[in-house]
Amino acid sequence: MRIGIDARMLGSGFGLARYVQQLVKHLEKVDLKNQYILFMRQANWDEFEPANPNFKKVPADIPWYSWAEQIKLPGLIKKQKIDLMHFPHWNVPLLYSGKFIVTIHDLIMYHFPRAEASTLGPFTYWIKDRLHRLIINNAAHNAKNIITTSKFTKEDLCKNLNIDEKKIVITYQAPFPKNIEPTIINIRSFFADRGIDKNYVLYVGAAYPHKNLENLIKAWQIFQKSYDDYQLVLIGRDDFFYRRLQAQTNKAQVKNIIFAGFAPDNDLEAIYHHASLYIFPSLYEGFGLPPLEAMAYNVPVASSDRSCLPEILQDAAYYFNPEKPQEISDAMQHLLIDKNLRQRLIERGQKLCTSYSWDQLAQKTLDIYQNYQY
Repeated sequence: MRIGIDARMLGSGFGLARYVQQLVKHLEKVDLKNQYILFMRQANWDEFEPANPNFKKVPADIPWYSWAEQIKLPGLIKKQKIDLMHFPHWNVPLLYSGKFIVTIHDLIMYHFPRAEASTLGPFTYWIKDRLHRLIINNAAHNAKNIITTSKFTKEDLCKNLNIDEKKIVITYQAPFPKNIEPTIINIRSFFADRGIDKNYVLYVGAAYPHKNLENLIKAWQIFQKSYDDYQLVLIGRDDFFYRRLQAQTNKAQVKNIIFAGFAPDNDLEAIYHHASLYIFPSLYEGFGLPPLEAMAYNVPVASSDRSCLPEILQDAAYYFNPEKPQEISDAMQHLLIDKNLRQRLIERGQKLCTSYSWDQLAQKTLDIYQNYQY
């Protein structure tokens, strides 16, 4: 069977990119039989080099969410004579008529449809939002199967898009594999360049409104009144939302916050490893990978109690109401001071991480593919 994968988002640095990266990497390990055609952009072409002859890369230098994606991508896929296509995101071209499965990670657009979550003007954003809803509805109803990465998202799809639950399969993600021992990585220059010179509380991820970093900053102001010997380190690619947040933080003259920008995987491993605490204040997630990655490095986690997070993090995190800055501040204080609580969560986190596996995700995804074997 010739299986196509839209790998234009494959890479590192954010959740969807890593999902595609690890899915492809582990499919190579579990399937030596089927032929795989990976559609990739020039920008991420070197991110993956097939190790097996049944995996092949094909150029598809088409921007996400573009008119070219709607018009040109179906033709590129058809040219490769694909039997089953896997779209790892909901942006399935409306004109695509072949058999496909789709991974839908979340329904963020249904829960936070706000123009301030975009750099577009209100009217343009409204048009974009309606078009995206049309595309995700079309993908969900026409897919042979839908993959989600949490029970929460499965229930969200059933409720908001009226999808039959029998059509949806859950494949849990996992912390990204450790490549090297982080203690031997020399990241002194990374810390020095960014002014990281104290013990620190860590956040890794985007700064979109639903990530709730504004309330984290307010909580940090409260926290700093009693504890000014810690820094809050925010790791995320520099963009409009981080720049806006940094401007707000500077205006409020909040101390000991480091906007560290993007960190490559090797540096990121060491940054996790040396953190005193990981904080995750998000209002909405489809899975929530960064807290698990922190747990893998023996870092205690304080997390929002919203959406899928209690499902994914279970009893290995200390939960708080993300809409109450005082609660977020209290959570940080408890986890930094209470050594017994820290140790309990570290031990639970290590155990929890072993229950998630990219190999299992790949095998379960392959089982879905095999259901449509010709």
